[in-house]
Amino acid sequence: MEKGFAMPSEKGMIVLMGSGELTATMVEVHKELLGQFGSAARAVFLDTPAGFQLNVDQISQKAQEYFQAHVNQPLGIASFKSSDTISPFEAEQAYQTLREADFVLIGPGSPSYAVRHWQPSAIPQILTNRIQAGGCLVAASAAALTVGRFTLPVYEIYKVGQELHWVDGMDILKNFGFNLVVVPHWNNAEGGTHDTRFCFMGEPRFRQLVSLLPADVSILGLDEHTACILDFENEEAVIKGIGQVTLQRAEHQIVFKTGDRFSLEVLRGQVNAGDWAQPPLAPDDSAADLTAADDAFWDQIHRLEALFYEGLDTHEAEKTTNALLELDRQIWRAQHDLENEEFIIQARDTLRELIAVLGTRLAAVPHSETDCLAPLVNQLLAVRETFRRQKQFDAADAIRDSLQRANITIEDTKTESRWRLIS
Repeated sequence: MEKGFAMPSEKGMIVLMGSGELTATMVEVHKELLGQFGSAARAVFLDTPAGFQLNVDQISQKAQEYFQAHVNQPLGIASFKSSDTISPFEAEQAYQTLREADFVLIGPGSPSYAVRHWQPSAIPQILTNRIQAGGCLVAASAAALTVGRFTLPVYEIYKVGQELHWVDGMDILKNFGFNLVVVPHWNNAEGGTHDTRFCFMGEPRFRQLVSLLPADVSILGLDEHTACILDFENEEAVIKGIGQVTLQRAEHQIVFKTGDRFSLEVLRGQVNAGDWAQPPLAPDDSAADLTAADDAFWDQIHRLEALFYEGLDTHEAEKTTNALLELDRQIWRAQHDLENEEFIIQARDTLRELIAVLGTRLAAVPHSETDCLAPLVNQLLAVRETFRRQKQFDAADAIRDSLQRANITIEDTKTESRWRLIS
């Protein structure tokens, strides 16, 4: 087992993501995190949470392809699928890969499986040491559940039907002064006709789970496609992404929106009671305040539709995405509240129409730089051909030279002029 050491003056980060670690919403977050390590950054993916799955290697490969294509960063693999079957040599290889990493990403799978196989290993201490030495740990989705004092056994409860319970977590956060349970997928709406908020537990079951926690433990709820960056060098937390982060302590909550910055002492429990609110257990609506509680159902639908088109027209992907996600959530809530069935059908039609509009807009986008430039360049070539027929060769050459400076070369034949981009 690794030995701990005194906290150095340089401190790293723990980044907790509610979901979306391999989607477009987190690309800029990953780039920003890796940027602090320079061009020689060493990034690693740890595969344990999905170690029991037959497609575990495909998951690792997907992570590598995502980082190479979207983040411009090679991603190594620290493979530690099972503490029961891994050889001492293979385990040491995984340990050494993690010890040398600046950036460690852990993602999907089973949180209880991951904790069970990490606890007898050196991994929890290695990860702690890397953070203390200035590294960055990104724990997303299932992995986010593992870093706190207790871990929610999601599969066992949601899929298998076991009694409500918690299991011990790795509690890496304890080493940095936090007494927290982390719950990703806080605003999940995949259930459609049933409540899957609070990491698929739904509100009734989650209330019972909260009652099973010791009174001194706080809950950090992470919306999907949302990151909470714990920056130990600056002693602050920063919220990124398209959702919210909810800190719940007993019957009180503080909700943080994307872009918010606040002292880590808030998460350590060092805030005045007056800073807390007592809303219902469910988180407030999205950070963009897309709806108001007392609006009529159709006012909400029309407002979201307008925001969707506004986002498209102004090229604000976050606004467009938020509108679609919120519209999906409003339809689910309408079903839950037994709204008029005809209204729900019409709202679904609106959602499908907006998705179709988004697809049409995407299809209309030029597929390449050549397609994008073609209308302008072809018009310029037509003007150039007119000059050539009129024997105004200086003007024709000026157009050719201007295109050449823009990395566009012209090839003249006896019958036509062709062009291509210079790579």
